[in-house]
Amino acid sequence: MSDIAVSVDHVSKRFRLYHERNQSLKSAIMRGRRSVHEDFWALKDVSFEVPTGSTFGLIGSNGSGKSTLLKCLAKIYFPQKGSITYNGKIAALLEVGSGFHPELSGRENVFLNGSILGMSKREITRKFDEIVDFSGVEQFIDQPVKNYSSGMYVRLGFAIAINVDPDVLVVDEVLSVGDAEFQEKCSQKFIDFKRAGKTVILVSHAMTAVQEMCDHAAWLRHGELVTVGEAEPTIAAYLDSLNRGETSAA
Repeated sequence: MSDIAVSVDHVSKRFRLYHERNQSLKSAIMRGRRSVHEDFWALKDVSFEVPTGSTFGLIGSNGSGKSTLLKCLAKIYFPQKGSITYNGKIAALLEVGSGFHPELSGRENVFLNGSILGMSKREITRKFDEIVDFSGVEQFIDQPVKNYSSGMYVRLGFAIAINVDPDVLVVDEVLSVGDAEFQEKCSQKFIDFKRAGKTVILVSHAMTAVQEMCDHAAWLRHGELVTVGEAEPTIAAYLDSLNRGETSAA
């Protein structure tokens, strides 16, 4: 097994911010010009490596590029520059209800979301009871998920993602939703993943949780990598910059 689970190599991600946008070919002809936009680089030449078997945190203020980088890691976004390489299978839980159809029941969404994440119908059937038990939504599993709370969405989505049995699990703020019991179950699952030699990459604004769970961390600011290394000194440097008023949302 490789010592590196994920390698981020000089990654840059650009978005176009439109000030005047043509809504049709007719409007472009009438205006006599193209849409007016400017480039916004959400990530700028970011490079680091995630050790296999680590719990790796991405930290930074709002607008620092954490979620953009997480979506690049999950292959939702593709960078304009640089590359990301993986060692093994990756699964992601990025947003409440991502991959769910609101009109379908929880049961139907387990099969839908599981298949999106690469599980076979036979595999989902075999793990179904375990998924539902972990999520704690047994009473509502046959109800449309549009009636679920945000916490129920996340619990069910997380239960599906971890049962894909990925080598790398990418998670965005899962610990911010759900009660203390569910958060404890998530933390224990991360520990189990680490013992099994698997890797977790997570974004969280809860620095206490990051300090408790992560052994490595990367600090982003305005789309640029400030520092990467062991979690404790990286988090301490980030918190110190906040206390000194050096870090603000982009």
